[in-house]
Amino acid sequence: MKGKLIIFSAPSGAGKTTIVHHLLKMIPQLEFSVSATSRPMRKDETHGVDYYFISVDEFKKKIDNKEFVEWEEVYTDNFYGTLNAEIERIWKKGHHIIFDMDVVGGLNLKKQFGEQALAIFVMPPSIAHLEARLKLRETETPESIARRLGKAEVELKTADQFDTIILNDTLEHAFEEAEKVVGDFLGANNE
Repeated sequence: MKGKLIIFSAPSGAGKTTIVHHLLKMIPQLEFSVSATSRPMRKDETHGVDYYFISVDEFKKKIDNKEFVEWEEVYTDNFYGTLNAEIERIWKKGHHIIFDMDVVGGLNLKKQFGEQALAIFVMPPSIAHLEARLKLRETETPESIARRLGKAEVELKTADQFDTIILNDTLEHAFEEAEKVVGDFLGANNE
C-alpha cells in the first residue's frame, strides 16, 4: 500500500519539530521519516532516531547511486536528504509518513508526490520570535543564529507555495490546527 505524506516545513525555531512530535502522539497511523544528514550529531541526538548520520563522502555516494527521494546541500558539505528505503520501510508497515524538513526539501517532496502529499508551512509570529527561540536552544553559536535568521528571511517568502500555513502564535493553537488539517487530509480519499 502506498500511504500519504505529511510534510512540515518552516524556518529553524518556528516550532515544526514540536508540532510533529505532538501529531505522532495523537495519530497512531503516522510514522516519522528519519532523514539522513552529513552534519555532526548533537549531544541530545540518536543515530537512526533523529537522523541517519553519515559522512559527506557516504552521502555523495548515495546521491550518485540515486538512493535519495530528495536531497539538498543546505550549507557547504552539510547535506540533508530522504532515503528511498525510509519511505518504503514505513509504507510496508501500512503507515503514513510525516516529515520535519526545511523549506526546499518540503517543496521538492510535494512536487514529486503531488496530491499524495500535504505540505504544511509553520509560520512563526516574527523573526524576533525565531531569534529568541534559537538562543533558548543553547545549541547555536551567534554566527549560526545569524546564518539561520538570514535563511529564515528567504524561507518565509515561500510560505504561499505550501498547501496550508499554520501560524504558531501559541502551541495550543498550532496543535489544534495541525490535528484538524492532518486529520482531514488522512480522512480524505482513504483507500
